[in-house]
Amino acid sequence: MRTGLARRMLAAGLVSLVAMAGCGVRPSDAIRAGDPPSGAVEPTMTTTLYLVKNGRLRAVTRPTGRPMFPADTLALLAAGPTAVEQANGLTTDVPPEAGPFSVTAKSASHLVVTLSTAAGELSTLAVEQIVCTAAARVPETPAQVTVVGAGQRVGPRSCPG
Repeated sequence: MRTGLARRMLAAGLVSLVAMAGCGVRPSDAIRAGDPPSGAVEPTMTTTLYLVKNGRLRAVTRPTGRPMFPADTLALLAAGPTAVEQANGLTTDVPPEAGPFSVTAKSASHLVVTLSTAAGELSTLAVEQIVCTAAARVPETPAQVTVVGAGQRVGPRSCPG
């Protein structure tokens, strides 16, 4: 009886081995699919600015196509929302005459934003927009931002959102 059991087990093992060997991928030559991609890869560059919707700050990411300095991003803020952003109910409290801006670093996590208008005359939302937009550019968080203009100083403040 033992011989019969051993033969059946051997036969079952061979059948399994043959079945498994037949399930593999068959060798083939390389298959041509055309030339590989070529040309320069355009990096995706964006900047984040804070606009206002229903009285609250909203972070908005815009493609820029180029690296931007913090002052450039603040200029976008003062220029106001794009047509698409306006259609989505976004506005800005930062007046266009607040620019041009300059941004200097007092330390790695403290920026000073200098405006062309009086800092103390800006609305609370405008100051928050400037603070959050400038702070978004600083890798250390939370960043402190002081807004200065026409001899007036607001801050230092952190982004409330």
